[in-house]
Amino acid sequence: MNDRGRSTGSPDGPRRKDARRNQQTLLDAAATVFATSGVDAPVRDIAAKAGVGMGTVYRHFPTRADLVIAVFRHQVDACAEAGPALLTTSPTPHAALERWVDLFVDFLVTKHGLAAALQTDNAGFETLHAYFLDRLLPVCTQLLDAAAASDEIHSGLDAYQFMRGIGNLCIGADNDPRYDARRLVTLLVAGLRRPC
Repeated sequence: MNDRGRSTGSPDGPRRKDARRNQQTLLDAAATVFATSGVDAPVRDIAAKAGVGMGTVYRHFPTRADLVIAVFRHQVDACAEAGPALLTTSPTPHAALERWVDLFVDFLVTKHGLAAALQTDNAGFETLHAYFLDRLLPVCTQLLDAAAASDEIHSGLDAYQFMRGIGNLCIGADNDPRYDARRLVTLLVAGLRRPC
């Protein structure tokens, strides 16, 4: 407090909250644009979707690589956080697993151009795969273990192999309209069921 009784707390508090909200809006907008137009979509499209100027995008994410990495991490975090929430809100662990797999497939099939971007020399991309595994493997393991413990699926399924299988089924889903990756993933998840 100063001598007039006013707080001298940091003036950055409300600004930081606004900056975080702007960044969240930008990440959501970029994810939507990337899903339809790929990671090479014009920055002006992302800015328009977020309802901000291009300068705001560049202030938060100086390079396209910064933006792509931030969107990827943001979506991995959302998928990771969904698993435990689904376990508490779904009628059964298997239902939670099915819903989480849907979210995981959404994540995988909307990564137009990410694979090519990951081949660049940008050091930030090198850590993405490890981040992906560190965040999602424990969640997938938790869901599989819960469904196995409730006797809904066969036990002993390795989360890495399961996620890798889903990933392999999703390859090409974004550029072949005749290929229905979701249907195949649904069959894969149904195949985990223990016979009644």
